[in-house]
Amino acid sequence: MWGLLGLCCAMMAAGAAGAPVPSTQEAFKSVPGVNSTATNQSAVASALQLANTSAETLPELQNDLSVAEGDILLSDDRNAVNMLWAQGVIPYTISMELAHRQSEIKEAFSMITSATCIRFQERTYEANYLDIKDGDGCASYVGCSGGAQSVYFGSTCSVGNLCHELVHAVGMYHEHTRYDRDQFISVIWDNIKPGKQGNFDVKMGDTLNLPYDFGSIMHYGTSYFSKDGSPTIQPNEGVNIGQRKRLSQLDIQKINTLYRCGSKY
Repeated sequence: MWGLLGLCCAMMAAGAAGAPVPSTQEAFKSVPGVNSTATNQSAVASALQLANTSAETLPELQNDLSVAEGDILLSDDRNAVNMLWAQGVIPYTISMELAHRQSEIKEAFSMITSATCIRFQERTYEANYLDIKDGDGCASYVGCSGGAQSVYFGSTCSVGNLCHELVHAVGMYHEHTRYDRDQFISVIWDNIKPGKQGNFDVKMGDTLNLPYDFGSIMHYGTSYFSKDGSPTIQPNEGVNIGQRKRLSQLDIQKINTLYRCGSKY
């Protein structure tokens, strides 16, 4: 995850580490219903691909939306500058079709507010706010884009997926697209679905002078956008990537650094 350059809307400024990455054969054994002696490698690969499918990697969320990297919504105004939220306060509304999932949404809020200075509050009159709604998957704009800003929380999305999208809305991009990522991971281009290679392109941006984070909730998993279930990202260290359980310590530090939070955080 790398920090978003820009001012706020008011013109203000894991558990992934430590566990070794399984080999292909070990990964096959971990897929439910797959016999370790099976010879049908195609079926095994399909099962492995299913196990690594993420609601954040849908090729198209809605027909009228432009999506990058699986879940980043693109503004119609390509010259618009994404900004931070004034004083770290993010107003929101929740659509009626998600009324039955309010507890999950609040849990995702808590994953961020319990460790950072970001605060979510129900919208009253604010012009800029998150409009959390149902959809075919999970997606968000990055930072404060202005006005009613959609965040999609589809039926396939977990609380951790929504937290990932909310961190996008806070102002963070995917960790695997950092400009220095090739020092830490290898992208296996031959394993990526045709036409999806752009999801792995390096992007220039502010890293906030903080280390690369394998354990970030903003990091892709090993097989995102895989054409056959084989890895698309290989960490240069023996660690797991792609967790969606919690903010990592570096996620917390990066958000608090980006928003210049006080020492109590």
